[in-house]
Amino acid sequence: MKLGITVFITDESASPDELARLVEDYGFDSLWLPDHTHIPRSMAAPHPLSREGLPREYYRLLDVFVALTAAAAATKRLLLGTGVCIVPQRDPIVTAKQVATLDVLSNGRFMFGVGAGWNLDEVRNHGVDPDDRFRVLDERVESMKQIWTNEEASFHGKFVSFDAIFSWPKPTQLPHPPVLLGSNGARAIERAIRLGAQWMPGRPETMTSSFGALRSIAVTAIGRSA
Repeated sequence: MKLGITVFITDESASPDELARLVEDYGFDSLWLPDHTHIPRSMAAPHPLSREGLPREYYRLLDVFVALTAAAAATKRLLLGTGVCIVPQRDPIVTAKQVATLDVLSNGRFMFGVGAGWNLDEVRNHGVDPDDRFRVLDERVESMKQIWTNEEASFHGKFVSFDAIFSWPKPTQLPHPPVLLGSNGARAIERAIRLGAQWMPGRPETMTSSFGALRSIAVTAIGRSA
């Protein structure tokens, strides 16, 4: 069995390089870091995750790509992942370069966990309508795949559009680092299959029923593609 660690690394915690060395030394397989660019003042009020408001570590997270780069430099075999990168909050061309660079610097140890975000005000502050965030996620992931896998890449969708561009480095892993969709429920599984992504459920209490849905949807998808 392979085990990973998810940790909120902040300016008040152990440094990412120090923590990554410990995680690797203790024999864990992977380290996953969450992503929040900021926490809106509106989230100080009680909400579903906490009656007292968000815990302190949410406000003080280090940038996930910078922190994982420090972790990569301090380790040799540890897999490193975003758990998850809130893609609707990030420019896809810039993020494609960050992902590829981190994969190169880690010698192919990066795993790209992605999500649409649950903090609607946070998403809204990045100029994305929360109602559109899943469609934005889809297009940004697909556009990044074009950048990673083509010498000359272009993409034209409703939320992402750019004419032919050159962007290096290309990822070490081929065709690109694993993409893992962090979400829950049957619609999340359908989206993961449509994106060609792995599925990363976030609610253990619903995983058993979701596995049944995953098998059913996968069988249907295979039948359609045959």
